[in-house]
Amino acid sequence: MAEAHQAVGFRPSLTSDAGEVELGVPVLQEIYLSGLRSWKRHLSRFWNDFLTGVFPASPLSWLFLFSAIQLACFLQLDPSLGLMEKIKESLPDWGGQHHRLRGVLAAALFASCLWGALIFTLHVALRLLLSYHGWLLEPHGAMSSPTKTWLALVRIFSGRHPMLFSYQRSLPRQPVPSVQDTVRKYLESVRPVLSDKDFDWTAGLAQEFLKLQASLLQWYLQLKSWWASNYVSDWWEEFVYLRSRNSLMVNSNYYMMDFLYVTPTPVQAARAGNAVHALLLYRHRLDRQEILPTLLMGMRPLCSAQYEKIFNTTRIPGVHRDHIRHLRDSRHVAVFHRGRFFRVGTHSQSRLLSPRALEQQFQRILDDPSPACPHEEHLAALTAAPRDTWAQVRRSLKTQAQEALEAVEGAAFFVSLDSEPAGLTREDPAASLDAYAHALLAGQGHDRWFDKSFSLIVFSNGKLGLSVEHSWADCPISGHMWEFTLATECFQLGYSADGHCKGHPDPLLPQPQRLHWDLPDKIHLSISLALRAAKTLSGNIDCHVFPFSHFGKNFIKRCHLSSDSFIQTTLQLAHFRDRGQFCLTYESTMTRLFLEGRTETVRSCTREARDFVRAMEDKEKTDAQCLALFRLAVDKHQALLKAAMSGQGVDRHLFALYVVSQFLHLQSPFLDQVHSEQWQLATSQIPVQQIHLFDVHNYPDYVSSGGGFGPADDHGYGVSYMFMGDDVITFHISSKKSSTRTVRLTHPGPSSLGTSASLLSYSSGFQTPSLPPAHDPGAPVLKPRSPQAQGQGPQPSCFSASRNPSPSFSCT
Repeated sequence: MAEAHQAVGFRPSLTSDAGEVELGVPVLQEIYLSGLRSWKRHLSRFWNDFLTGVFPASPLSWLFLFSAIQLACFLQLDPSLGLMEKIKESLPDWGGQHHRLRGVLAAALFASCLWGALIFTLHVALRLLLSYHGWLLEPHGAMSSPTKTWLALVRIFSGRHPMLFSYQRSLPRQPVPSVQDTVRKYLESVRPVLSDKDFDWTAGLAQEFLKLQASLLQWYLQLKSWWASNYVSDWWEEFVYLRSRNSLMVNSNYYMMDFLYVTPTPVQAARAGNAVHALLLYRHRLDRQEILPTLLMGMRPLCSAQYEKIFNTTRIPGVHRDHIRHLRDSRHVAVFHRGRFFRVGTHSQSRLLSPRALEQQFQRILDDPSPACPHEEHLAALTAAPRDTWAQVRRSLKTQAQEALEAVEGAAFFVSLDSEPAGLTREDPAASLDAYAHALLAGQGHDRWFDKSFSLIVFSNGKLGLSVEHSWADCPISGHMWEFTLATECFQLGYSADGHCKGHPDPLLPQPQRLHWDLPDKIHLSISLALRAAKTLSGNIDCHVFPFSHFGKNFIKRCHLSSDSFIQTTLQLAHFRDRGQFCLTYESTMTRLFLEGRTETVRSCTREARDFVRAMEDKEKTDAQCLALFRLAVDKHQALLKAAMSGQGVDRHLFALYVVSQFLHLQSPFLDQVHSEQWQLATSQIPVQQIHLFDVHNYPDYVSSGGGFGPADDHGYGVSYMFMGDDVITFHISSKKSSTRTVRLTHPGPSSLGTSASLLSYSSGFQTPSLPPAHDPGAPVLKPRSPQAQGQGPQPSCFSASRNPSPSFSCT
């Protein structure tokens, strides 16, 4: 989600003075270290790897094989063709009375070798099968005979009852695309946004790169792909996230929202108790690998490696680079309320506290009248400071307040009990949702510990939200956890009639432990400066959330179109009506079809999308012509999306080539040009992964409304969207208030989407559905940011309700 901002900003971290020493290491040594890190990760989870490494076989299958061999020996048959006798001869001679024992050991060794060979064969066969991506490239709804055969074979070799990490050893490695194909796709992607002169200049740089440097850089990447688990993911984490020196707030973190229209209880402590209990239940299932691996088409597994660091994880700041600290276990959560920090135990006598007991602990914190100590209230603003600044201050803080700092950084996660309400209100639905999003993304700048893997935010009226640090995993992982949490705390744990958690309080529980910070004087100034910078950054971010209820996923599917491609194409129309020009568009998609895969970029601004947008702005074009161009644009986006998912994208390959060039101190004007680009439109879809947990037909309000992130560019937009059930799309939009090129997000309306819906309705005969009026957040209105913004280029009527927008700033 928020990775587009980090991707733009990674280049300075590569070329900083502090980084030059490390980047001077020979590239072969760095590739060796990448592989070493991969093997260390495998060794650290050896036991889990053993339990899941035999999948799709099971330990019982060894016992069955051993018993079958023993039965054959009893019947005087030799299934080993003489191998067991040779094994027996090589064993020590313990005397005649141990002859039978030697035979049993020989049979056990032979059974183990045969069992291991069979498992290895199954793994190789499954890995080869999972390397097939023809199914992904086929038209939606059509399945060829090879794909049907492939599905049958995958079903045979996949085994039954997989655990979370069962498929890890069978996943293929992410392939290194052809450098010629990558450069060709790149030039194709920038053609719609460049003039003829600029494109010819870029094409010349590309040809020079292919002739002089590409083959050498590609060779190193191929070498790394053979040695390391993934040729790009560890470098992506290292250079895009951990080496970034920017503030995590807004720039890197993202947020996730509660149910949009429903709050199960208005009791803040009760909602916190159920939510924390549900999160810890998820962690328990995660530790026991009881979470099922995600399967596409119900058959193709995705990589589960990112799940390992959801809990007990903190991003520790460093002067030149951060590192991720992950603990095997943690039996407490850190809680922040009214400027004070608390340590709340989550277990009693090795058992997880009940929701009612957790509610009791949170209520004790809410009722605690003690004031915050001087500067304690704003201490967390340091985690929103630039990373090198926070790293230097943390050294002093660790010396003076090590116990309190360890309690926060060693917690399972961070909980913020906010003193203000949040969420949708009927009095001012749009403004209330905007404030809700802003509170989750930035808060007050000092009430979130942005280093934690995630912070659970509980508002005074019982509304929930998450603030998520991005380096340890991507949005689908935290989204999976969040879906489980919302469904569990609401449907399974539930609340009593008076809004409290079910069960009874435990009067014997000790009071939550108040954390005390011995803050040296030299830190006080740092806290004040960090707070000022955080408030400035928070005040500059503009957020808008609106549920689009004219139609949803169901309507788009009835039009035989991809819902994601539909939105991406209409976003191009919206942006053009805002700016009057096209721009590079960043859409994040996953590459978890491969071992340790993370994300790839889909460049959604294509020539086909450009042609569609221009047709929509041309009064002489008919609806039929616009519809035909729209379908071409949607099909093109689908092809790009599938190519990116199958490891044939553009940006991660170019990123890895650029990293190698920096290690080799090899200057490439083409790669410099690629990585100086700005993404003025950064987009992402939040998928609903566990639809079985929600009854969207009978209870459509009980679905998360998604989340959002900050813009990737100071003069651009960040757009996130989620399909809520079948008939609603929730959009989360962000921009910088300081920009004179973006529209103040007082209330942007979604008419570009409505335009395409009307066009499709007219051509297909479908009627667009809508939500009941009670769920309509009101008629949106666009307002210009400042008088100076008027007259600078096209008027910001980006969501006008007609094909040819008028210069009006409002829509109904």
